[in-house]
Amino acid sequence: MIRKIVVYPDKRLKQRSCEVVEFDSTLHTLLDDMNETMTAKNGIGLAAIQVGVPLRALLINLPDEDGEQYPENLIEVINPVIVDRRGSTTYTEGCLSVPEYYDDVERSEWVKVEFQDRYGEKKSIETDGLLAIAFQHEMDHLDGHLFIEKLSFLKRKKFEKEWKKKLKEMREKKK
Repeated sequence: MIRKIVVYPDKRLKQRSCEVVEFDSTLHTLLDDMNETMTAKNGIGLAAIQVGVPLRALLINLPDEDGEQYPENLIEVINPVIVDRRGSTTYTEGCLSVPEYYDDVERSEWVKVEFQDRYGEKKSIETDGLLAIAFQHEMDHLDGHLFIEKLSFLKRKKFEKEWKKKLKEMREKKK
């Protein structure tokens, strides 16, 4: 089922998500719905809070060089923790909760993440590039943070002004 994406400035996006303790059919349904939602919205990552569920769960599915996303590349991440990070890189990020806005964000170039899968099995991944950026971006959501918070003061002020105008236009379209 495709779920509604929570859009900034919804206060739920500021909420710290709770650890997953039950690896049951409710979690599996959530993960399946999140995957369907992410795919329908052309996203490469989605945190549970973005569909209004404050659990430490996220998905990442990077497209291949042709822009295609394949089910076998889906990474389901529960209760993630970054245990090591190195370097620094800048990448132009976007977010399904801040639609049609993109800006450069500085993050760690390489990360090691420990997490659990949908069945509670412990996993670990060491990665760099877009996958490392996606992990950091989605994990920020679990702690109640958005990529726009990493913008400089001036960029953030400009964003807020433009965003208010965009939200007003979106509301008027719905009428």
